[in-house]
Amino acid sequence: MPTILLTITSIVLLAAHTLRWGEAGMAVSLVLFATLMGTRRQWVRLAALPVLVWGLFIWSRTGIFLLHFRMAADLPWVRLAVIMTAVMSVTLLGLLGLAMGPGRRFFVRQPPHDTARAAVFILTAGLLLGIRHLSAIPLLLADRFIPGLGPLEIFALALYAVWVCGRLLEPKTQASTRRVVWLLFSVIFFAQLFLGLLGMESFLMTGKLHLPVPALILAGPLFRGEGWFMPILFGSTLLMVGPAWCSHLCYIGAWDHCMAQHNRPHPLPGWTRILRWSILVLVVLTALLLRFMQVPAPDAAMLAGMFGLIGIGIMILVSRRMGTMVHCTTFCPIGILGNYLGKLAPWRMRIASSCTRCTTCFRACRYNALDLSALSQGKPHTTCTLCGDCASACPHGALTFSAPLMRPARARQLFMIVVTTLHTLFLGVARI
Repeated sequence: MPTILLTITSIVLLAAHTLRWGEAGMAVSLVLFATLMGTRRQWVRLAALPVLVWGLFIWSRTGIFLLHFRMAADLPWVRLAVIMTAVMSVTLLGLLGLAMGPGRRFFVRQPPHDTARAAVFILTAGLLLGIRHLSAIPLLLADRFIPGLGPLEIFALALYAVWVCGRLLEPKTQASTRRVVWLLFSVIFFAQLFLGLLGMESFLMTGKLHLPVPALILAGPLFRGEGWFMPILFGSTLLMVGPAWCSHLCYIGAWDHCMAQHNRPHPLPGWTRILRWSILVLVVLTALLLRFMQVPAPDAAMLAGMFGLIGIGIMILVSRRMGTMVHCTTFCPIGILGNYLGKLAPWRMRIASSCTRCTTCFRACRYNALDLSALSQGKPHTTCTLCGDCASACPHGALTFSAPLMRPARARQLFMIVVTTLHTLFLGVARI
């Protein structure tokens, strides 16, 4: 218990220090984090370690600065040195006690997902704090409405990431959780766009609107000859999670899934593979042709809007009838890029020899990636987006995530950590 009190004291002192910076949101977040110690959850202990390390850095930097200042001004400095040494000592003792000995025994061990929960909390909070610090404009809604409260939103998002990751790592809740949080992201994304169009510009990224059609991630820069941020963002996420961009991060794919789940999945004809390549080539050539012909941007936007409306029509009329996500697996040009460029990421879905060919997974897959030939090959077809629904549905545990030099359980855990972190980052900052 003394170790925990030292830890809580260290975090509260750090909160008081950040309050002096004018960061009320950070101060409140740190105090709330300190209260999590009372839950005795193991992931809280692990997440507190980097917080205390950060505290040591802050205190040492602040102490050195103040000592140099007082010495240069020929002011008394001994008492300051004693105070700063005491504060750093309390923080260091709290850190050491939390990392070993009695501090570890205070927390209830809850294997096997505590490390993953701590990882997503640290990654989400750390990355969002870094983005907030480096961005030239306020990206977090809390900062836009009440400047300084951004860290409080970050704290809430990090807790949300902990909850999501825990449920994604449980096979029984993985599929339902993915669908719910994916749809939640889409709803929030388009709700912000709708509110922005009503005149509430704080819900828009910069006020420069563009159509939320995934095909424009590629076609837009090709037409303009500039603005490559979205292709770079898309490519970087593919390197991290592969084709899972389409099943976890796409802002419109959740619509297609909502339509497809009204029916039992039906396999798509073989010619759809040729069709999706043809659509990709057509989109690229059209964008380049419009640029060459110097077509005005409003006219090009009208064509893009028509393309998007056709996609929505396919969701409603075809995906709903087929029970398969036809928009994502056939019509969307970004989908095929995700499928093939996503192979640069290490993650794969594999079908083990223990598969009994019961075909239960067929009913779970909405991406036209599983059939008897896929089972024979030991891997899904290229339309697989690593959604993991098949693995959750398999009663024999024959479908598993894999990555080089990793056991399936570790590969699945690391994949869920990365995809949960990215999902939460997108939820926090992605908007038109």
